[in-house]
Amino acid sequence: MDFLVKPCKKQDTPFLWEMLYQSIYVADGDQPLSKDVLKHPSIEKYLKNWGEEKGDYALMAVRTDGTPIGAIWIRKFKKDDAGYGFVDEETPELGMAICLPYRGKGIGRKLLSKMSSHARSFGYQALSLSVSADNFPAILLYETSGFKKVSEDDGGSWIMQKVL
Repeated sequence: MDFLVKPCKKQDTPFLWEMLYQSIYVADGDQPLSKDVLKHPSIEKYLKNWGEEKGDYALMAVRTDGTPIGAIWIRKFKKDDAGYGFVDEETPELGMAICLPYRGKGIGRKLLSKMSSHARSFGYQALSLSVSADNFPAILLYETSGFKKVSEDDGGSWIMQKVL
């Protein structure tokens, strides 16, 4: 499949919010969560005031006709306002989602590779993320992209880290 990877701009923020929503794992057969979940402080912190925090960076995958089909972003958090995949204040957390019809086509792998390169060029030593232990396709993608499980939270999600 032909697609391009490009940096997100301020006008792409609504698409990032949609991708944040799609990144919330829902097991097969379960009802999707209401989009109101994006207003929960533990979720909205991933994109609230996007671009205003030092280190905010995002990429998006777009079809050759310009249609966005996926996104990946990083943001750093403080220990007292840690995200789900927090490992330390120097390691940005990564979020990613691919629109459902485009999953399994190499887009996520390409976005992870590009973001890893950008993060390394920004001077970061590692990236972290949180993934549901039940989300086997995502875990496989992250493991084959160099992420390692570093811990598991009480809710059964894995915190994974990739050293750059």
